[in-house]
Amino acid sequence: MTEPLFTIPLWADLLGVGLGGVQGAMFASGFQGQRRLDWLGVAIIGIMIGMGGGLIRDILLGLPPASLKSDWYLVTAAGASLFGMLLAGLFNRLNKVIVVLDAVVIGMFGAFGTSKAIAFGIPPVPAVFIGACAAVGGGVLRDMLMGLPTAIMHVGSLYAVAAGAGCAFIVVANSLGMPITIAAVIGIILTAIIRVLAVSFDVSLPEQRRLYRRKVAAETSAIDIIRTEPGR
Repeated sequence: MTEPLFTIPLWADLLGVGLGGVQGAMFASGFQGQRRLDWLGVAIIGIMIGMGGGLIRDILLGLPPASLKSDWYLVTAAGASLFGMLLAGLFNRLNKVIVVLDAVVIGMFGAFGTSKAIAFGIPPVPAVFIGACAAVGGGVLRDMLMGLPTAIMHVGSLYAVAAGAGCAFIVVANSLGMPITIAAVIGIILTAIIRVLAVSFDVSLPEQRRLYRRKVAAETSAIDIIRTEPGR
């Protein structure tokens, strides 16, 4: 693979890892009953959220994971997880802050994944795919580790759609001549806005069940219904 056109600054990558670690720890700290986790469990979930997106991104690009080439990634993810765990009680009362943090994390992982794919010469559509996978990858790993239904597979508030929109914007804007750094920043903002608005107004894609019911209704509308008189 050829040398990339640019590289993601270490501080930016670590910022995404840190925010993801805080978000993951806050998520894991809220469980009660049999699903409650100890400190190690919360730290592992935080690390998975913080580092999972970057790992998936680099694996799809056929590269050695950047998070395993420096001590700072794991240290940052673990420290952020501890911070999120200690302040989970405070953060969990600030629902709006959590929603915005979640949206920003999705946008950052998506933008970094798409930008890195473009830098290595990946075609536009696969670049969007890699960015979207990086954006939702940490959440998928989290749900698998905790034995939860995978959030991206169920009706929700445009989780993957928001990431895909931001990634698509980056690809289109860059192809039109916009510097990749500016496109990535706008892509993060676009993803965050779509995600926050979707959560605020409870917007989601239609359930497949509703589409199926409409299909059945259309197919059966042409069938004559035989009605019988009472008593017969």
